[in-house]
Amino acid sequence: MTQPIELYYWPTPNGWKVTIALEEMGLPYEIKPVNIGLGEQFEPDFLKISPNNRMPAIIDPDGPDGQPISIFESGAILQYLARKTGQFYGSNPREQAAVEEWLFWQMGGLGPMCGQAHHFRTYAKKIEPDESKLEYGKNRYTNEVHRLYGVIERALEGRDYLAGDFYSIADMAAWPWILPEGQGQDLDEFPRLKTWVERVGAREAVKTGRRVGKDLFKPLDEDSEDMKKARAVLFGQRAKS
Repeated sequence: MTQPIELYYWPTPNGWKVTIALEEMGLPYEIKPVNIGLGEQFEPDFLKISPNNRMPAIIDPDGPDGQPISIFESGAILQYLARKTGQFYGSNPREQAAVEEWLFWQMGGLGPMCGQAHHFRTYAKKIEPDESKLEYGKNRYTNEVHRLYGVIERALEGRDYLAGDFYSIADMAAWPWILPEGQGQDLDEFPRLKTWVERVGAREAVKTGRRVGKDLFKPLDEDSEDMKKARAVLFGQRAKS
C-alpha cells in the first residue's frame, strides 16, 4: 500500500497549489499543519526539510528509487509530483517548456507581487498607522498586479489554459493567487482571465484542494492580540547568525 505524502501546510495560496495538485493527481496525503502565525515554520525539525522557513514542503516516503525525499518550494513540489505521476506536465518537450515558462513566471512574478499587494493594502496599516507612508508601496504593487493580470489576459487569447489547450501545473500554481478583492483589482477588466478563473475553479479537485485546512485560517488583519503577535512573527524576521 502506498504511504501518504506528508504535506507541511497552512491554508495560503502557496499551500493551496499543492493540495490542488495532490487532489488532481489522486495521490494520498496527510496534512501536517505548520502554523505560520505562531512561528512553527522556525522549528528545527521543519527547517531540516524547508531551510527557507516557508511552507509548503513535502516528504514523500516513496521517493526516487523507493527512498524518502523531502522537497521545499511550491513550484519544485508541483514539478516533482507531475513527474512522479506523469500528469499535468504536457505530453512533449514543447508543451513541457510552456508549462515551465508559466510556472516560473508565477513563482517569480505573480505570487510575490500579489503577496506584496495584499501586504500593503491589508496588513501594513495594522503595523504602520500613518497610511501616507504606505501609499507608494500600495500603489506600486497594486499597479504591478494589474499589469500581471493583463499578461494572463493576453496569454489566454485563443486558448483555455496558460500553457496551451491543456490544463497543467502552471494553472494550479497561478489560480490560487488570483484574489482580486484583496489586490485592488476588478476581474471585469479582464474577461478571459475571469473565464479562466471560473473554468479552473469549477474543477472538483480544485474545490476540494482549496477547502483543505479551512478551519485553520484566521484573518491576519484582525485586531486581536493573537493576530498582532502573528504579524510580528511574519513581517519582522531578519537573518539569524
